[in-house]
Amino acid sequence: PLERYPSVTVIRPIKGLDAGAEANMRAALDHGYPGDVETIFVFDDEHELALPVARKVMHEADKAGLSGEYRVVFCGAPPAGRTGKLNAMIVALRQAQNELIVFADSDIRPDRHGLESLVATVLEDDEAGSAFAPVVVTPRARTVGDAGYALLLNGMYSPAAELAARRSGEKLPFIMGQFMVFRREALAAIGGLESAEGQFVDDMYLGARITAAGYENRVSSQRVPIIQHGVSTREFVSIYDRWLTFGRTGLPDWAFKLPPALQGAVFWIGLLGAGISAALGLWFAAALLALAPLAVAQSMTALHSRLGGARPTWRTYLGALLVMGLAPVVFFGVYFKSEVTWRGRSYKLNGDSRLAEGNALAPDELRVNRSMS
Repeated sequence: PLERYPSVTVIRPIKGLDAGAEANMRAALDHGYPGDVETIFVFDDEHELALPVARKVMHEADKAGLSGEYRVVFCGAPPAGRTGKLNAMIVALRQAQNELIVFADSDIRPDRHGLESLVATVLEDDEAGSAFAPVVVTPRARTVGDAGYALLLNGMYSPAAELAARRSGEKLPFIMGQFMVFRREALAAIGGLESAEGQFVDDMYLGARITAAGYENRVSSQRVPIIQHGVSTREFVSIYDRWLTFGRTGLPDWAFKLPPALQGAVFWIGLLGAGISAALGLWFAAALLALAPLAVAQSMTALHSRLGGARPTWRTYLGALLVMGLAPVVFFGVYFKSEVTWRGRSYKLNGDSRLAEGNALAPDELRVNRSMS
């Protein structure tokens, strides 16, 4: 436990109506944090689908006498060169009153220790400018798309992040921004959130800027659940495409990218080798090589379970095969992608998978002398 828990402002941008939105918002207000908490739900305007849900949850919190302050802020449509999420973060930050700033995605559901653990992580190291919590998809898959989404995170991205964090002393040169906290002085040192304008992957970019300014991005030991279900196969392909686009510009080196790349290489070498062997009548060799893609699917499913995902079903194994089977098509498609749809908005991208509008900088194009900030 900390001797003193600083006051925290939690900013939750919300666009559309997430699966389990009401329970997610209840968890946001029933946070269990031992210090003062200000929660800001950020919407574009009065017409947002989740706005009545937020008002209902806040009314219930008033009646229950929950501690903390909470309110709604409207941010309007984002200007050119800024994602909707970044715009919501910038507008709400201008109204934030507390010492530490937390940003939380609308589809996560931390338990009553999640916020406390996140804050303790950034405060345990004076060099830390930010901290983030790794994520895990917890609901049981209802569709093959659900399973694909769960395996994408629980079987690829999250294990790769944990491996990279362990090798570097629980710190990374980027942020996975579903649940992240910043010191105000670190945000000031990188030029504020506005420094991420023009970036499609603003959270990872902000983490890279934090590192460039001489601070560290620490990784919390407590995973945070993402609530996602009812994903169609078509919706999953769109999510997959977006995540690979995120990885292209958001991940600074191959230390994170290599494990998923090796998973894909083993899967496809085995699958192609089995096909060629079968065509040549080498049935024993074909059978042996066919074990490779099955082993990758089993490995992803085992990682999914170890990270806290729901009990595997036949959909889970199909999801693993779906993720790996689509990987080459989605991966190479990212390099020719000129537009991506994300939460009801379409963003035009340039050849580097950054926003076509706006002046996007690479993470190392503007370094800050921390002692001068």
